[in-house]
Amino acid sequence: MTAMTPPEPALLQLDNVTRAFDVGGKRPLVAVRNVSLQIRPGEVVGLVGESGSGKSTIGRMAIALLPPTGGRVMFDGRDLASMAPDDLRRLRQRMQIIFQDPWGALNPRHTIGRLMEEPLLLHTKLSAAQRREEVIAMAQRMQLGLPLLERYPAQLSGGQLQRVCIGRALATKPDLLVLDEPTSSLDVSVRAGILQLLDTLRRETGVAMLFISHDLETIHALCDRVVVLYLGCEVETGPVDTVFKNPAHPYTQALLSAQLFADPAVKTVRQHLQGEIPSPLAAPPGCPFSTRCPVHEARCDEGLPALRSDSAGTHSARCIRLAPDRFFSSTSSTDSL
Repeated sequence: MTAMTPPEPALLQLDNVTRAFDVGGKRPLVAVRNVSLQIRPGEVVGLVGESGSGKSTIGRMAIALLPPTGGRVMFDGRDLASMAPDDLRRLRQRMQIIFQDPWGALNPRHTIGRLMEEPLLLHTKLSAAQRREEVIAMAQRMQLGLPLLERYPAQLSGGQLQRVCIGRALATKPDLLVLDEPTSSLDVSVRAGILQLLDTLRRETGVAMLFISHDLETIHALCDRVVVLYLGCEVETGPVDTVFKNPAHPYTQALLSAQLFADPAVKTVRQHLQGEIPSPLAAPPGCPFSTRCPVHEARCDEGLPALRSDSAGTHSARCIRLAPDRFFSSTSSTDSL
């Protein structure tokens, strides 16, 4: 009998992470509450949820652009919040972020070549000639014509600019990419090309990704696992095929029922949610989904439900009404799945 190979240690690990903002009122705005997740080398994990669910805040905490107000963020076994500034700066070449708006992410006064060279200036000791070679190679890899290197951002299309942003992020050969809705501002045809490029880069380089999106089709196509967020709280997580085919949480079920399929023969039964997502300043006392849940009952308001996992420990959800034959073990709030 062949011994099973243990899973690789997590490259990125968020343990029971919370982030609150002081907005000047009587209570802070809690944007993220009790979220735990892991990303292993080469893995793509999707974050999905409505606007205001805390996706971008988690992405920024993942690479120490924001510190958590509770819990901890670990990268390759090191607590980012406790690192000295110089150590953190050296570590940044191993983790990069691609923002939603490529126009706002690039300095309009610099040429594309200069913009793609900038990470090499900051994080490497390459000579000017070596940096030029790297920029040319990256432009070719991003399917950008070399004449574009002499142009300015205003002279490029949105799809070209996003390829520039991806090239910049990959210039330092990072281990982790955080992608904050990188295709939402692009049209459908351009979006498909960017996603194909990301999938190719993932297979060629083995870079791990935290992919933030509200586009369920993209999450399904690109990600290995998915974390579903609602009002800053993790409500379901698991392998993407498992969650999409057999969602356990009422919110995930409603979210997936709204998905439109390219094949008109595929019929879905839409689950309409009543009301709007509450303000983080007035979150429900118990389950965050309680004000819109079609199966809400009084005990849902008694406290935040614990994550309960399946027998394999890979699929979990946060609901008191989960089927006991599927989800039976409660996990502590600091567990990551």
